Amino acid sequence: MFFDNLADIKKLAEKVSCAIFVIPNDAKIPIKNARIVEKDKTTISIEQIRTLISETRTKQKSPRFIIIKQAEQMTLEACNAFLKSLEEPNENYHFILQTENLSSIIPTILSRAEVFILRIENPLDKTAEVADEVKNLAKKMIIAKDKDYIAIMNEIAKKKDNTRELALQVLGSAIEMSYKSYFKTGNQLFLKKIPNLVTTYENIAANGNIKLHLVADML
Repeated sequence: MFFDNLADIKKLAEKVSCAIFVIPNDAKIPIKNARIVEKDKTTISIEQIRTLISETRTKQKSPRFIIIKQAEQMTLEACNAFLKSLEEPNENYHFILQTENLSSIIPTILSRAEVFILRIENPLDKTAEVADEVKNLAKKMIIAKDKDYIAIMNEIAKKKDNTRELALQVLGSAIEMSYKSYFKTGNQLFLKKIPNLVTTYENIAANGNIKLHLVADML
């Protein structure tokens, strides 16, 4: 969803428990008394997220906003620790993840958040730096019909070295492309692809069978 003014962030965030706002990193979100989490030197660590989680266990009678600036700087361990809070947030807590580049947010976080894009920034023109092979396979994946997934799986599996890494890169790019295609066209078919893509990504990342999940999870 696009929005046009930073002043709209509060009312948009109040409607959901977790929202990703694609806005400049130096933009100041106009919400008073929000809890701010920022990177410590180069990353947002698991210790910072654990501290945040402990703070959000208390009950709130009125809305409480937590802003994570440069959310893509969360380490993988921090992201994983954060997932349960996103899945089962306590009442009246609203998490705001601020980023300049949607493609830098890992799929497990994307699948648990609403995405809002500041129209003037046009972040849909930004693409992750991946090889042409990855882009081409990702494009095939987001327009594929059920019968096509075996052929795509075979293309990925024929690479003997770093097959898992390639599969994850393709799936990550396909998720990003699906979001961008939906925002550009409004076609719900792109949005409907995302849950299966995320499930496939998560299962392969957890050392699941690559061939099995590239087909079974996508059908």
